[in-house]
Amino acid sequence: MVPSPSSTKAETATTLAPDETIAADARALSIQLQAMRERLFPPASQKTLRSFTSGEAARLVGVSDGYLRQLSLAGEGPQPVVGPGGRRYYSLADIDALRRFLADQAVAKGNDAKARAYLKWRDPKRGEHLQVISVTNFKGGSGKTTSAVHLAQYLAMTGHRVLAVDLDPQASLSALFGYQPELDLEGNDTLYGAIRYDKDIKPLGGIIRKTYFHGLDLVPGNLELQEFEHATPRALAMREVGDTGSLFFTRVQTALQSVADDYDVVVIDCPPQLGYLTLSALCASTSVLVTIHPQMLDVASMSQFLFMTSDLLNVVREAGGTLNFDFLRYLVTRFEPHDGPQNQIVGFLRSLFHDRVLTAPMLKSTAVSDAGLTKQTLYEVGRENFSRGTYDRAIESLEAVNAEIEKLIHTAWGRHA
Repeated sequence: MVPSPSSTKAETATTLAPDETIAADARALSIQLQAMRERLFPPASQKTLRSFTSGEAARLVGVSDGYLRQLSLAGEGPQPVVGPGGRRYYSLADIDALRRFLADQAVAKGNDAKARAYLKWRDPKRGEHLQVISVTNFKGGSGKTTSAVHLAQYLAMTGHRVLAVDLDPQASLSALFGYQPELDLEGNDTLYGAIRYDKDIKPLGGIIRKTYFHGLDLVPGNLELQEFEHATPRALAMREVGDTGSLFFTRVQTALQSVADDYDVVVIDCPPQLGYLTLSALCASTSVLVTIHPQMLDVASMSQFLFMTSDLLNVVREAGGTLNFDFLRYLVTRFEPHDGPQNQIVGFLRSLFHDRVLTAPMLKSTAVSDAGLTKQTLYEVGRENFSRGTYDRAIESLEAVNAEIEKLIHTAWGRHA
């Protein structure tokens, strides 16, 4: 899968200054990544989402496979593509259309509660606010981006309108959606374009990009985001008394509110550092997920992260920022259930934080890492690409985590069914 770089283009540190060596390495890596992408996703280098079997579609909609077969035979609702052996396949857009069809049927029969079970969009008239979830951790390698992308995709697959925001200048989330940031994005193509302090500011609606995942849009990221870390101190130094527009912690929230009517949930992949970008995301958030790799060094690092976060958010609150989380949860990631020390650490965390630690952990799995080799997630690859046991364990863990978060979202909206 990984291309072999040409030795003729290799540049050594003996002939170049350190900064030139790093720049040359960056160019070489970018060229090879582009070549890999063109091989993986020809001819236009665009990712597409696989179709879902009728069994998968039935589970996502919340009906039996037999009922979907009856609808198909009767010619009602969106019709599946019939493959070899009579197997029926639905696209994610077809699945969403099925939900709408069944919801309309329920409304016609006067069963509004059942209709709401099919269509999960939030209802502002019922006070269901935009849910903004920041996924964060101070230490890299905790599964932060993996957790964020799978959560965003799960929510889209279960019928929510989702906006994924890549706030990490390293742009791993964007790469999973098929973007090579240094090639595919130009100036003001990231969230920075909507939160910058000068006249070049751009409406967030003009930055958002559709993805190959029906119901899931993306605000991509790249190194441009780092400009916010440099521009914010200057803006604060030049701020006049009473000028709230220069307050950094209001800008992400303001940008998101401009598109709030179009979405139910926003999932933000934060940088693995506690800078102005992360603080701005936290101030815009209604909920927070902190990923934890159950190793003692990671837990010790998290302790410092929590101290720093608390101190800085306290400063923001005293400056007029509003902090009101619907939920704060710790998500155990890369968990190995047969590892004794990891089990001890998870037990230790549960004794400290109680129900703030999600019941379901995300298991460490070769299925997730193998899917990542082709810039895919577990939801994008089919079960046939792995041994059944490996895939089933990984997807069961993933579904348990995301279903628990979905329930927290619905509880925050006042839905208790």
